[in-house]
Amino acid sequence: MSATAFPAAEIPSDTPSPGAHAAVRELLDLLGPVAVMAGADVPARNRNDYSGLLPTEPLAVVRPASTAEVAATLRICHAHGVAVVPQGGLTGLCGGGRAQDGEIALSLERMTGIEEIDPAAATMTLAAGTPLETVQQAADAAGFFCPLDLGARGSCAIGGNLSTNAGGNRVIRYGMAREMVLGLEVVMADGTVVNSLNKMIKNNAGFDLKHLFIGSEGTLGVITRIVLRLFPKPGSRMVAMCACEDYATVLRLLGEARSGLGPLMSAFEVMWPDYWGRAVNELRARNPFAGDDTAYGAYVLIEALGTDPEADLPRFEAWLERLLEQGVVPNAVVAQSLADEQALWGVRDACGELHQTWPGHLAFDIGLPQTAMDHYARACKAELAEKVPGCETVFYGHIGDGNVHIVAYRAGDAEQPKDAVEEVVYGLVQKFGGTVSAEHGIGTLKRRWLGHARSPEQIELMRTLKLALDPKGILNPGKVL
Repeated sequence: MSATAFPAAEIPSDTPSPGAHAAVRELLDLLGPVAVMAGADVPARNRNDYSGLLPTEPLAVVRPASTAEVAATLRICHAHGVAVVPQGGLTGLCGGGRAQDGEIALSLERMTGIEEIDPAAATMTLAAGTPLETVQQAADAAGFFCPLDLGARGSCAIGGNLSTNAGGNRVIRYGMAREMVLGLEVVMADGTVVNSLNKMIKNNAGFDLKHLFIGSEGTLGVITRIVLRLFPKPGSRMVAMCACEDYATVLRLLGEARSGLGPLMSAFEVMWPDYWGRAVNELRARNPFAGDDTAYGAYVLIEALGTDPEADLPRFEAWLERLLEQGVVPNAVVAQSLADEQALWGVRDACGELHQTWPGHLAFDIGLPQTAMDHYARACKAELAEKVPGCETVFYGHIGDGNVHIVAYRAGDAEQPKDAVEEVVYGLVQKFGGTVSAEHGIGTLKRRWLGHARSPEQIELMRTLKLALDPKGILNPGKVL
């Protein structure tokens, strides 16, 4: 199956199904006006996500306060054949949380809170609508650490993080979101509640069903409650910015960090010179190498988290000093304070300010084998220059775990040449054996490119699972597949 061969008939119609209005009336009678808002009363926040697409007009938004209310909502919608789109913090970038015109948005914004922290099991049981930052703060207050971290931490919901299998900056040490989950409670399309709030790391009693729902973007079931693994709270944090002569040096540095720092390494972020120049020259990020006019081939931010404040920093500095003496790294700066750490991370996080100079830019989240990344970046930049004249790009990302972010922009265009740029970006992803989505999901924006990363056999198996778990196709239709 080609990347564009998904039949148009599978994309849901904007026209509400015949039973849609009857379903809304039943929901209003059952849950009341606090939980159900229809038509013009649907709040603006439930009409869109961060994908940059135009707002929609959902038939209604339902805001259940419990798993039982989620189950009742799905039973009613299933009986009437009404499409339901689960929503969390609506910070997604691929359109996965947007309820189309005539569909019902199922918002978990009222289902928040920490139910239990079990110190012996090192677990947290919580509701799916809980903001990630709340999860982090609760773990910290209990003497633990929640390593999942995203820029949208204050507004994204943990259930949404799991539905897209979120990544973030610390994947190289702790893994993707799915690695932090022990158990789930899920409501199926027909309203059946599947409770598997397991706390055990070792549990091989049959299929590990939670992995069906993590990363499926609400197309197979609605996550309502979660058991998360918690980790020891770090006692020390070391951050350094390293300059590298070329990408070969980056790969050598990655190997040295893996062997020299071992499990302490928590982030390995790489910035190509095009990104670095914009961050420190246009976006006002503090240049840690001010006064050094050398044109380096790449810049690497390394973070290590330890448990012994007295021993960890000297060990980290000794490791980096050895690399400087050997000439592996020509220049490096180690943070000596929290302000220094924030300044170093500020260069990497300046990507969030690119909209200031590149309004309406196109952003991409791809995955590639580490050895292919620089070859890809060079090929992508050259092909875009040829096929989309005037298009500028920057490259950066979580290279330690195989994730590259690309931002593309052509000045002077009222509307960016999205299709032409995507053809190049995703065409080369396929050529280099990568993935069109490393950590942001598929949603609707990447749906037609799924065939560039998954084989026809894999896609058919996904369709088989969808049909088995949601035979009426009411859960988040038109997303992913």
